[in-house]
Amino acid sequence: MLKSKADIKKLRKKRIRARIRKKIKGTPERPRVLVIKSNRYVYAQVIDDLSGKVITSASTLEKSFREQSKNTKNKEACQLLGSILAKRLKEKNIQAIVFDRGMYPYHGRVKMLAEALRAEGISF
Repeated sequence: MLKSKADIKKLRKKRIRARIRKKIKGTPERPRVLVIKSNRYVYAQVIDDLSGKVITSASTLEKSFREQSKNTKNKEACQLLGSILAKRLKEKNIQAIVFDRGMYPYHGRVKMLAEALRAEGISF
């Protein structure tokens, strides 16, 4: 049976995501930061995997982000998003995280978000 290219891509992404997720776990002391990219926006969630709850999140879709930046999908936007997320983590007294890049390679927008978190003092 022939598979479409879209189905093959979905399976590949699912396999990559599973390979990364089996190596990292988020705890209450050191939660997991998940990065999700779409063609238009970037989202980041801080997750405690033991309780299965989202501690905090940030995205380029939020009104507070939109007031500071016009563009929502370039590297500068991701850098600003990382600093916003770091401030929210500090409010929750979280200094260390586990970075989950998902299926995305660690370069470009994902790398800028991670470097902004590090610049604000979050360790991983």
